[in-house]
Amino acid sequence: MAAPGGRSARALVQYVVLRGDLQREPLSWPLGALVAQACHAALAVVHAHYGQADTGAYLAEGGSMRTVVLEALDEGALTTLAETLKQHNIDHKVWIEQPENIATCIALRPYPKEEVHQHLKKFKLLK
Repeated sequence: MAAPGGRSARALVQYVVLRGDLQREPLSWPLGALVAQACHAALAVVHAHYGQADTGAYLAEGGSMRTVVLEALDEGALTTLAETLKQHNIDHKVWIEQPENIATCIALRPYPKEEVHQHLKKFKLLK
C-alpha cells in the first residue's frame, strides 16, 4: 500500500556495487564502460527477479526509484561481498564482462533498505 504522496510505505532501494579499481591505473576503463557495467548488472538482476513483489513495487515507482551506487575497492572486495550476499540469501547478480571474463559489478534486486544495508554499509558512494 502506498503512503500519502504516492511513496511506498517501505523505502525500496536497489544497490549497485562497482569496482573502483577499474577506473584507475593500470586498468583505466573509460567512464562510459563503467556506467555500462552498472546498467548491465542492474537490468540483469531486475529481469531475473521480475516476479518478486519488491521488484514490481520498485518498478512501479517510476521516476521515484532509488538506486545507490557504491564502490568496491577491487575484485577481492567484490568477491567477498558476493559470498556474503549468498550466505544471507540476498538476491543479486555479479556481472562478468565478456570476453575479458572480469567480475565488474554486483547489483541487488530492489529491497527494503533495512533488509540489506547492514551488508553494504562498509562501502562508500562511488565517486
